[in-house]
Amino acid sequence: MSQVFHEIEKKIITSLKNNPKQTPENLEKSTNLSPDQIRRGIEWLKLKELAIVNESQTINISLGKNGLESFHKGLPERRLLDLLKNESKKLQDLQTELGSVFGPAMGLARKNNWVDTSEDKIFLKNYPSELPGEKTLKQIGENKISKNEIDIDDLPSILKRPDFIVEDIIKTKEVSLTENAKSIEITSSSSAIDVESKVPVVFVARTHPLKDTIDEIREIFVTLGFTEIIGSMAQPSFWNFDALFTPQDHPARELQDTFYLDGLSAKKIGTSEQIRKISESHKKNWRYYWDINEARKMVLRTHTTCVTIKHLAENKPDEARVFSLGRVFRNEKVSYKHLVEFNQIEGVVIGKNATLRDLMGIQREFYRRIGITKIKFWPTFFPYTEPSLQTMVYNDRLEKWVELFGMGIFRPEVTKPLGITKPVLAWGGGIERIAMLKYGLDDVREFYNNNLSWLRSATKCQ
Repeated sequence: MSQVFHEIEKKIITSLKNNPKQTPENLEKSTNLSPDQIRRGIEWLKLKELAIVNESQTINISLGKNGLESFHKGLPERRLLDLLKNESKKLQDLQTELGSVFGPAMGLARKNNWVDTSEDKIFLKNYPSELPGEKTLKQIGENKISKNEIDIDDLPSILKRPDFIVEDIIKTKEVSLTENAKSIEITSSSSAIDVESKVPVVFVARTHPLKDTIDEIREIFVTLGFTEIIGSMAQPSFWNFDALFTPQDHPARELQDTFYLDGLSAKKIGTSEQIRKISESHKKNWRYYWDINEARKMVLRTHTTCVTIKHLAENKPDEARVFSLGRVFRNEKVSYKHLVEFNQIEGVVIGKNATLRDLMGIQREFYRRIGITKIKFWPTFFPYTEPSLQTMVYNDRLEKWVELFGMGIFRPEVTKPLGITKPVLAWGGGIERIAMLKYGLDDVREFYNNNLSWLRSATKCQ
């Protein structure tokens, strides 16, 4: 099988043929490509179903401050037992010799019936040959080893002790080729050609300008560290509306705004826990009777946010950068700026310390890379984010500010019922509006009227 590939893809495929499984870091060395080029190349090959990326994590453990002290001096309870091995001792003397570890050591010794008291003295009853945790301390020592190598029965006894065990989680990715990719023949570059020779005048096939814009936007977000997720165009109302805290009597859910699939209802819309918590949120905050049959109605998605919120609900990541790009549908009157079917880019960032300022920074960088530099943000209202902002960009040709993406932080009424505890930064907008700015169009319908003269003259996205 012979295909035409980008040079980045060629180098990655060739390297993986020689060494079938590699981390992105190893691919950087074997191909002499930059980290950004490797990331883009892997995403391209994944979209073509030519590469597989397996993610795994390794947990290494070492001894903390108290663990090292116990490794060298012995566990506090062992030091207590050693002091009583030859003779009983007064409580005050043991406190003096052991210091701050006397309390925990004495508590464990009494609990396990190793010692007893008589008047003001403590004496030894049993002297165990090995205490819980001692095997683990000897095994780790002053080294850092994999958690899988530790005795699973002995480790828990000291795992919860403060500053005894330090865990280091290492996440790794491994890239390999699919079976189809293994049969690909990478062709070498052609020899030098005469660029001044005359050629026939032909109108060669080319991608549509709107498709170019979509591909450019996808590549920008991939290079910014985002991962694309895919979802169905037909969605249950549960994920399209209810999960986003849109009440069932909201005007946006009426037939004049939404395309419903006649006679179709989803049998499974979510887990019983998700359904219960979302219905309770609606009942408590909107104060109405929530009908599960309304949530089961199938619709052509009105936005791609339903894809990302479902992804977050199913995976509950501590940190994530994901985006969804695709067709959405609105039952609106067609005009110079409105279509019933258009493309939308939407994404989220989730993290412990994520803030609205981070979201504004991401948006500024996206617009800069796509060639838009005059940007400002206006406070606004969106049903499922708070606070919310509207991105305004300056159109030099029209000499006025125009609206583009909306963004904000998901309301707790959206995230809490789905078990998402970290802040979620969300944004989204229509791709056709960006394409209109790039190509200087005043009517969005120009992208769909098949005007061949304009399609042939439109410049390629930069």
